[in-house]
Amino acid sequence: MPVLDLTALPAACPPGTAWLGLDLGEKTIGVAASDTSRMIASPVALIRKTKFTDDAAALFRLMDERKISALIIGLPLNMDGSEGPRAQSCRAFARNLERIRPVNVAFQDERLSTSAVERFLIEELDLNRKRRAGVIDRTAAAWILQGALDRLRP
Repeated sequence: MPVLDLTALPAACPPGTAWLGLDLGEKTIGVAASDTSRMIASPVALIRKTKFTDDAAALFRLMDERKISALIIGLPLNMDGSEGPRAQSCRAFARNLERIRPVNVAFQDERLSTSAVERFLIEELDLNRKRRAGVIDRTAAAWILQGALDRLRP
């Protein structure tokens, strides 16, 4: 499947299927999942990056277990909206997944998602640095996915 515009994604996915949100970091992939009504995103897993084929296999296992029909990948745009090396890396990740297995993919602007999540974890949940490190990437993935779900809600 090609990379789709976010607004085209619902038509490409069977009704009643969940989506995964991904926050692609240098060392980890934060993963979140929607419910089957695509209303709520929740943190699910953290994949520690090793090599691409292993990372993809872990991701595809999660997709199969949860009957996932699409991936929403956070796209780290620059503040002016342009794409830098990190955004290009996210696009390459999607292309490489497609070479292994067809998958519906859309991108969601993730500017400031990690800092917003970190602020929430500190201010609202009062998590210390060590506890934040364990949940920030998964929570950022949920933030990204929830943003996409909210954009698509009528």
